[in-house]
Amino acid sequence: MELFEDKDKNIRISARSINIGHEVSFGNNISISVKGDFSIGDHSRLGNNVSIRGNNIRFGKHLFHSQGLQIGGGGRQHPNSDFEIGDRCTIHNNFINVCEPIKIGNDVGLSQDVAIITHGYWLSALEGYPAVFSGVTIGDGVIIGYRTTILMGVEIGENCVVGANSTVTRSILQKGIYGGTPAKFIKEITPLNEADQIKKTEEIIDNYRKIAEYHDLKPEIEINFPVVRIDDFEVNFLTMEYSGEETIVTDDFRDYVRKWGIRIYTRRPFISNFTFD
Repeated sequence: MELFEDKDKNIRISARSINIGHEVSFGNNISISVKGDFSIGDHSRLGNNVSIRGNNIRFGKHLFHSQGLQIGGGGRQHPNSDFEIGDRCTIHNNFINVCEPIKIGNDVGLSQDVAIITHGYWLSALEGYPAVFSGVTIGDGVIIGYRTTILMGVEIGENCVVGANSTVTRSILQKGIYGGTPAKFIKEITPLNEADQIKKTEEIIDNYRKIAEYHDLKPEIEINFPVVRIDDFEVNFLTMEYSGEETIVTDDFRDYVRKWGIRIYTRRPFISNFTFD
């Protein structure tokens, strides 16, 4: 077994193998003990108050975790208690039960208090009571709303939106917006035409100008849709490609437009918690 410790921050990670990527940051009070392999990708962050138990645990690149995470629960000592989450994901104070495997794709968001459950039982199965043990799969580009519960055996297809306070009891595969208990299809997601895309881009930039002023920043911004230039940094709002010089100003802009789903990831970290002098 390998061991990683930082006693000053109360961090202890033990696993058969430990792979920590480049420029990974950790908060305080992190306890990770798994029988298999543990890995976390480049430019990722695990915040404060984390408890992880299971077999194999894998976090992708550019993970952002705020604080308060529990991975484990009943069945965490089983050989198939594996958890995998892809690149550019955001998670919070979630409870994730890994009695059975959980696989989460890229660009997925789990809002605060989201729970994922992979087993359910109580009274004797020999007397006809239910006992269900089944993993959960979440596709790329999914957002799960505040205080939603995802139950065993569920698969959520790519680019689905699940509203707050929902309970997902059955698989939902068609791209769209879902909500309720049990979660049901609400409506399709319809792409904007180019004129509306330009209008929405102008709205985003107008809102950002107010944020920049609040942060005492004075960027020079130009829109040549789909490209937006901020000082000497350019972002294509459709392809998410970027180029040019990055500064604390462009970091602020980059992190703001993520709130609109313009998900730009560079080698520089989030600055959301920074204080501007």
